[in-house]
Amino acid sequence: MTFTHPVLVRWSDIDSYDHVNNVRYFDYLQEARILFLAEVVGTGAADYFAEYPCVLVSQTVDYLRPILLRHPPYDVDVWVESIGTTSFTLGSRIVDRGGEAEFVYAKAVSVIVAVDGETQAKRPLGESERAALGRHVSAG
Repeated sequence: MTFTHPVLVRWSDIDSYDHVNNVRYFDYLQEARILFLAEVVGTGAADYFAEYPCVLVSQTVDYLRPILLRHPPYDVDVWVESIGTTSFTLGSRIVDRGGEAEFVYAKAVSVIVAVDGETQAKRPLGESERAALGRHVSAG
């Protein structure tokens, strides 16, 4: 199952080339990722990290086309690609669905590791985490 979160481009996101600065893509992906994880377990975003501490350890982004300033939102799709013992991998993409055709602007892969909230040491994913994430495994 894919989660979709709309993001609006802000004027401050635009660089001197009149498109979204590549660093802002990470902001859009993070915003959607946090809301996705909160929805997965049915909590608020802050409650998710308190109940299921985890850290982003790797994120790769393929930039496919420049994002431009416009009024309708772009969509950020997020899904679970795989679940390991102590980590899980999310797939994401930034998409424009505002016209007759769909355009993908970026694709991302994010690896997240579950940690102990006090020691920050890796910990195994709990059964409830694994089950919640498992309901959102998709090929994207």
